[in-house]
Amino acid sequence: MSAVLRVALPVPLLTLFDYLPPEVGVAAAGSRVRVPFGRGEMVGIVIDPAAETAVGKGRLKRALEVLDDAPLLDAELLTTLSWAAEYWAGAPGEAFSNALPLALREPRQLPATGREVWAMTLAGRSAHDARSRKAGSAALLAALADGPRAADELHDTLPGWRAAARRLAEGGLVEKMDLEEVALPPSPAPGPALSDEQQLAVDTVAAALGRFQPFLLDGVTGSGKTEVYLALIEQALAQGRQTLLLVPEIGLAPQTVRRLRERLGVAIEVLHSNLAEGDRARAWLRARNGTARVVLGTRSAVFTPLPKAGLIIVDEEHDPSYKQQEGFRYHARDLALVRARAHGVPVVLGSATPSLESLANVDSGRYERVSLKGRPGASQPTQVRIVDMRAQRLDHGLSPTLLAAVTECIGRGEQALVFRNRRGYAPVLLCYDCGWHADCPRCDKPLTLHAGRRRLICHHCEYTASVPEACPQCKSANISPQGQGTERLEEALIARFPDTPVIRVDRETTQRRDAFDQLLASLREDKPAILVGTQMLAKGHDLPNLTLVAIVGVDEGLHSIDFRASERLAQLVVQVAGRAGRARKPGSVLLQTHHPDHPLLHTLLKSGYGAVARSLLAERKMIELPPFAHQVLLRADAHDRREVDAFMAQAHEATGDPGDLRVAGPMPAPMPLRAGRHRAQLLIEATTRARLHAFLRPWQTALNALPTARKVRWSLDVDPIDLY
Repeated sequence: MSAVLRVALPVPLLTLFDYLPPEVGVAAAGSRVRVPFGRGEMVGIVIDPAAETAVGKGRLKRALEVLDDAPLLDAELLTTLSWAAEYWAGAPGEAFSNALPLALREPRQLPATGREVWAMTLAGRSAHDARSRKAGSAALLAALADGPRAADELHDTLPGWRAAARRLAEGGLVEKMDLEEVALPPSPAPGPALSDEQQLAVDTVAAALGRFQPFLLDGVTGSGKTEVYLALIEQALAQGRQTLLLVPEIGLAPQTVRRLRERLGVAIEVLHSNLAEGDRARAWLRARNGTARVVLGTRSAVFTPLPKAGLIIVDEEHDPSYKQQEGFRYHARDLALVRARAHGVPVVLGSATPSLESLANVDSGRYERVSLKGRPGASQPTQVRIVDMRAQRLDHGLSPTLLAAVTECIGRGEQALVFRNRRGYAPVLLCYDCGWHADCPRCDKPLTLHAGRRRLICHHCEYTASVPEACPQCKSANISPQGQGTERLEEALIARFPDTPVIRVDRETTQRRDAFDQLLASLREDKPAILVGTQMLAKGHDLPNLTLVAIVGVDEGLHSIDFRASERLAQLVVQVAGRAGRARKPGSVLLQTHHPDHPLLHTLLKSGYGAVARSLLAERKMIELPPFAHQVLLRADAHDRREVDAFMAQAHEATGDPGDLRVAGPMPAPMPLRAGRHRAQLLIEATTRARLHAFLRPWQTALNALPTARKVRWSLDVDPIDLY
């Protein structure tokens, strides 16, 4: 028996790998090492620097190099990631790899952690006082007049500032420095006075600083949850502690960063996939060394080191974006709870429409609920009404009632949001003569027409095709788009309101970096405008002059086969409706539907989201669905359907005697063909997590050993949030 290094490598295998220590250097747990693997090399994480192995030294390869002087991952992260890999049935190496920014997964030395800061020189001060510079150069000098400014702060306040910085630097008017965060002078701005409800929420959570306690901050849209977050972060900062704030979408980051900087007077570290990898790595390292005091990020930021942890906040905790859907399928909200427990700090889950899982945890006493029922600054509650589409003649899917409401809104100088959760021009291109419609050959699903690009695009696999001049089947020219996407609604509204700006916000119009933030910034507070958008607009955005929200396409969520569809529809309606009337002007919401008598809509309008959630929880409990049951979903796909069927049959046989487990399948996936690959699935359910996990690892090991496992692409999804 010899002591060796036990290393996690970024490969989809359920094992760690043993290596002899390198000739030079000492590898501690949590350090990166460069090791030989197969015919190449990899960067791995040392999990145990003194593991016992039964393999003879002659059969082990030697690690090539220790890359770090000190461990990158501390003991808490090592323990948490090991737990996470076990819980979500992930390969341990992939779980540990996920914790590092891409730049730190390479065999390179760590980048410097100094922050890029720009300052005015004495010559620059003279030029500023003399007003001898113009345009962008003058704006940059003005921005630096009160002291040095960090580059990321300048990105937010002065887009395109770098060209001016180069010119001024060449003239000796400004200079670039690398400073640690503590060298920047704080300049916090006072916030508004908290309401009694907000103050009670702050006091309740603040009393738990220094110990683990989960809180559900259940606040209606516009109730000021962010102000509660800010007040709590201020208290954590006063104690010298770090805060991690998670948001579900990259689009929410810029406005949140500005608000945090203005209020807290400290640099805000940002971690999300749109950042340059070097910037992301430096922010991660500043968090690791404790100089990053507030970290804001999306799902992957949950892996940020927090040596001085004081508080963790998960905003919009219900959002499905927190669940990773490929590779290591963790849930960031749930992992945030595990990390808060490990650090002994409170965790705040905020939402206007809490997930049923979180509400069930409140009912069981695991979470403490803090409620915000008022909307500070709002003139009166938003009025919601149903528009019965059955007796109305529609114009591009828009009812006369809806169009009249938009006309009145614009006439008052206010703004309207027309919400349609379907991008593109039209979801179907149809031949009126023979019934042909354009389908994706790889998915057996209709292609979406994108008129602006003159292309047919599959939103499932991104297959594209040109728009035919005539029907490929009968050669008729009588082909026409059916249904409405955001692009078609935009066109119809521009034609109807030619003198009013119509701004479309969806994936097509926000592909460029910062495009989303710039689109919203273009809305002047005192001018009328019409927004057309998808769910990107459903959360977190404050538009004071937006007073009307019209939701088109409510019906699609009323009759879905997905048991979570009713919960998601109710959440979406409430979140979108919450964009209206957030300031002093009253707001109104219209729901267009062909099913005005649907019980979910009536309960939502009459009694609110809480009543819908209680009804759905009772239903889930009765039929033993999550959160009152626990699931793991086996998915498999391959180009040959026979190989999928053979693997699924063997996987089902490998379950053995399931006992009190419930097994559904094997069965085709709800979308049986995607990107040319046949898909099937098998669902396992248990009444307790312990029972499910006792079954899961042995079954996973058996699946790996199946002869057919190498002929398909398969995965396990613990606690799946959808069955597609």
